[in-house]
Amino acid sequence: MTEKAEMLRTPAVRLQRRVPGPVERVWEHLTQPHQLPGWYDEGSSIEPREGGAVRLNGGHIRGVVTQWQPGRKLAHTWNVFSPGELVSPYPESYLTLELETQGAEVLLTLTHLPVLERFEAQNAMGWATFLDILSDTLHALRVEPRRSYMERNAAHYGVDLNALQR
Repeated sequence: MTEKAEMLRTPAVRLQRRVPGPVERVWEHLTQPHQLPGWYDEGSSIEPREGGAVRLNGGHIRGVVTQWQPGRKLAHTWNVFSPGELVSPYPESYLTLELETQGAEVLLTLTHLPVLERFEAQNAMGWATFLDILSDTLHALRVEPRRSYMERNAAHYGVDLNALQR
């Protein structure tokens, strides 16, 4: 018997943001976590190669680099862990950051997929917060506490910060 393929649609979140260039500077901020202390916790790391380990925010996020194209594209798996967990209770997802020079600016396209339906708004809020911190850093503006950005983005995406999905 021949199986019939089931066509699936994957829920995802995609955001685009123009940030000041040059592209090499943006790449450094995306791939060297110490460049974005307002987002990453101390000790976060991204090994600069395909197959490299990704460990962010105290091991809360762990993954493996799947694409390493300096100045163009970084993609890695994204797994969420609670302290002490060896296996994530969530499905593995993928984060892709793509850069395109546009004059003095860089267009950054962030895609995260799949995103469980119950996390879509929360995911969009989180990535908008990341992009706000990155943008302020690249514009050499004072970076506010992460919570300030989260509160603004929570209101925009309809997320209750006191009742986050788990």
